[in-house]
Amino acid sequence: MINTALQGPPPNATQWTVRAMAEQTGISKSTVQRWFELFGVQPHRQKTFKLSNDPFFVEKVRDIVGLYLNPPDCAVVLCVDEKSQIQALERTQPLLPLGLGYVEGVTHDYIRHGTTTLFAALDVANGEVIIQCKARHRHQEFLAFLRHVDKAVPKELDVHLIVDNYATHKHAKVKAWLARRPRFHVHFTPTYASWLNLVERWFGIITQQAIRRGSFSKVKTLVQRIDQFVKHYNASSRPFVWTATADSILAKVERLALLISGTRY
Repeated sequence: MINTALQGPPPNATQWTVRAMAEQTGISKSTVQRWFELFGVQPHRQKTFKLSNDPFFVEKVRDIVGLYLNPPDCAVVLCVDEKSQIQALERTQPLLPLGLGYVEGVTHDYIRHGTTTLFAALDVANGEVIIQCKARHRHQEFLAFLRHVDKAVPKELDVHLIVDNYATHKHAKVKAWLARRPRFHVHFTPTYASWLNLVERWFGIITQQAIRRGSFSKVKTLVQRIDQFVKHYNASSRPFVWTATADSILAKVERLALLISGTRY
């Protein structure tokens, strides 16, 4: 039964169900359910992935993981990215509060009041975050944020920036600005590998705790909520602990590549 589930979906459906497997094998539904739970088989679930096609994938992984596990002296390592198109959504009716026996209630409809883009730089050493909210996310706004970072970091420290391959980060004017400031060092993540950038984990935290369930009557209110959250977060921030080595990451990617294509990565 388990091998049948692992070999692929049934011929007339996209996934196995407990009922379909019971009909296929003649085993009771309760037994199928127990065996699925015992062996951790979850045919109703999927998890997305995408392997990087970056020709310098190995080198970039080793470079960035090296910054996490063995950061340079007299320098600060900042994971930088922007969370664009954050919507100021206002629910059409007030929330129904959480109570004993029932969950918080929220209307399914809302009014859109505009968007903001959150630029963030996560300090790997202490977990603190430098932010700015901008109306747009062009190279002009990214340059303004870099200037903000330049002022925030003590002048005696080098600055190592971990960024993705978004075109804004590679704009000619951005490159020229960085070239005039030798203390800045840019490290690009491989393509389709934003999971290497720790600031993505922080974006998940602020989305869950400050944005997703909020109701904002205007963009200014949304920006104020973000600023308030960041001040509170930085007051008791703790660094994320990166434990994976470059070799373990590369070995896992190679196993995935072998699994889906039968070729070495």
